Amino acid sequence: MLIVGVTGGVAGGKTTVSRIFKEEGAHLIDADQIARELVKPHSPAWRELTRTFGKEILQKNGTIHRKRLADIAFSDSRQRRLLNEILHPRIEKEMGKRVRQIKRKAPNAIVVFDVPLLVETGFHQEMDRVVVVTSKKTQQVERLRKRAGMSEEETRKIIASQMNIKEKVKIANFVIRNEGTVAQTRKRAREVFQELRKIALQKRRRPMD
Repeated sequence: MLIVGVTGGVAGGKTTVSRIFKEEGAHLIDADQIARELVKPHSPAWRELTRTFGKEILQKNGTIHRKRLADIAFSDSRQRRLLNEILHPRIEKEMGKRVRQIKRKAPNAIVVFDVPLLVETGFHQEMDRVVVVTSKKTQQVERLRKRAGMSEEETRKIIASQMNIKEKVKIANFVIRNEGTVAQTRKRAREVFQELRKIALQKRRRPMD
C-alpha cells in the first residue's frame, strides 16, 4: 500500500487533483468530507463545537453553518486553534479507520488523502509521498469568492491565515501547478500518478523496506 498526501492552499485545486487520482484508480479519503460527516447534529463533535462557539453557528435545521463557523475561526488564531483541536484528532482517527478498511480489501492500493492542513498538523510525516498543488493567489481569491460567496476581503483574510505555499512546496515530493487550463492540470496530475504507480510497484517488490 502506498499512502499519498495531497495538499495546497485554500481553493488551490487539490480537490481537483485528488479526483483525477481517483479516476486513475486511487482510493480517495477526503478530510473535508469526513469533517462534514463528523459534525452532523447531536454528534460528539457537534456538541463540542456548539459549546465552544455558541448556538449562533447553527442553522435553523440544527446543522453547522459552515461559513459562520469559518468567520469565527478565522477571526483570530486562538479561535482557529480551538476549532482544530476539536476536529483534527477526530478526522485523523476516522482516516486511519478507513485506511485499515481499504488495506483489508486492497492491500496493494494507492490511498490518497486530500487534507488541507496536512503540513500544518504534521500529518505529512505519516505519508509515503506528498503532492502539493499550487495556484496563483488571484486564482484562489476568485475561486473562493465563487464557491463560498465571500467578499474579496474575507477570502484574502483566509488565504493570509494559512501557511505560505512555498513552505509546503519545500516538503513536496511532487508539485502540480494548477495555474493554467484544466487540461494542463489533468495532464500533469496523470503524469504524477504514473510516477506514484511505479513507486507503489517498487514498494510491493521490496516488502521489507
